[in-house]
Amino acid sequence: MTTLANTKFAQSPVLRILHGSGLLAVDLDYHIVRASMVIMFFFFGYQKWFPYEFERLVPFIGNGPLIWWLYPVFGHAGASYFLGVSEWTFGALLLAGFWSKRLGVLRALGSTGTFVATVTIISFMPEGWDIAAGGFPAMTGNVPFLMKDVVLLAVSFYLLSQDLVRLARR
Repeated sequence: MTTLANTKFAQSPVLRILHGSGLLAVDLDYHIVRASMVIMFFFFGYQKWFPYEFERLVPFIGNGPLIWWLYPVFGHAGASYFLGVSEWTFGALLLAGFWSKRLGVLRALGSTGTFVATVTIISFMPEGWDIAAGGFPAMTGNVPFLMKDVVLLAVSFYLLSQDLVRLARR
């Protein structure tokens, strides 16, 4: 079994201090990623309750191949509220996932679905690529904002896999 003591990393005082603190033994990276997603869902969900956000969402929902139906079903304000409730629900499940891996798995599934839906908008966003700069990959308009969702989708997959492994261990 390889331990920190018998590796070349043991020579680093910073790593020895971190190892001695126990931070590396308690899945610090996993907990930071989870907490970051809770914060992100809280703030993005909060925005959905205000009229300025109703209008800000129009190009995203209107061009979303998986979420276009929100406007005919709920209208502009209702679609925004629906997304806000969804984001707060996933954030709350994510928070609960610190204690319950089953709830963490539900949250990770919901989050993954959320970001699959938003990432698919990238291909359908009008004027998303700057033609004057040569088109793809020169982003313009709303596409740069959506690119963060590619990372958030990867984070969601990471949390889903981690929660499934932790659940299987029990």
